[in-house]
Order: sequence, then structure tokens, then C-alpha cells
Amino acid sequence: MQFKYVATGLVLALALAGCQRTSSSPYSDLPSQPAPLQAQPVPSVQGSQLPPPGGTDQSQFPTAPANNPMMASANPAAGAPGNAQDVKKEALVGNWRVSNGGGSCDMFLTLTNLGGGSRGGTRGCAGELTTMGSWDVSGKSVQFKSRAGDVIGTVYKSADNRYDGSTASGQSISLSR
Repeated sequence: MQFKYVATGLVLALALAGCQRTSSSPYSDLPSQPAPLQAQPVPSVQGSQLPPPGGTDQSQFPTAPANNPMMASANPAAGAPGNAQDVKKEALVGNWRVSNGGGSCDMFLTLTNLGGGSRGGTRGCAGELTTMGSWDVSGKSVQFKSRAGDVIGTVYKSADNRYDGSTASGQSISLSR
């Protein structure tokens, strides 16, 4: 019976001996903080005037046609055409058939807020209208905006369920349903 207590004590002593720290940490000889970085010389800064946006050659841009009174005032800053009717945002919600540059496609307008306007999109369109992400009403005009927020087209109400105007590049655009 005494052998049993001696064996138990021996096993316990061996177990405790295995828990002792027998080696030092490999990180004990490292400094507690890294050495500060040395300052490096900086080259001098030069300045000059930037060229105008788009360069000096403006001949690459087409001129907008002036024979359509709806397109002549497609810029909201220029004001609405004389025959433009009042626009109600709620009346624009839904699906529209778009005629643009000789082709046609679909436009969908919602009242879901998206940045500075409402969510909108197109299907089957070409050109600038493929980038449409939102739309908004500004006075008597409806502005279509790209996903980046740039105005890509403006239309005015010309009749019940019909809007006419132009894209930013000057192509005529009509919405109807």
C-alpha cells in the first residue's frame, strides 16, 4: 500500500517537472521597439500651368443641329422651350419607349432614391443611354444621368405621354408610351 503512494508521488513529480520552463524565449534578445527611420532627402517640387481641358483642338466635337426647337434648348441652363409643359415626377414612373439616333429601346424610371435623383435604366439602347443610372426633374426638364452622375440627356414634355430633347452629344431623343 505504501508502494502505491510512492508510485503516485513519483508520477505527480514527473508530471510537474514537465510543466517547468526549461528554455528561454527566442524573442527575448530583440529590442522592445524598432529603431526610428532616418530622414531621407526630398526632391524639389516644380509647378506649371496645366493646358485647357481637351487641349486646344476643339474641332473633334460635332455641332448640335439647330433646326429642332426641342433640341435647341436641351440644356436646362438655357431654359425650357416655349412649348414645354409642366413635369410631374410621379407621372414619369414606369416603362418608356425611347427613340434615339434612328433606333429604339426601353427606359425604366422609378422613384427609388439614388444619389441626387431617382433610379432609372435602359435596355437595348445604344450610345450614352447605355450608361444611364438615374434621372431627375429640374424645372420643366427631365435629366438623365450616368452612373457617375453626369447629365447624359435632357427632355421636355411636349405632349401627354411624350417627351422630346437630346443627349449630351446632341442626338435627338424622344420618350413615349
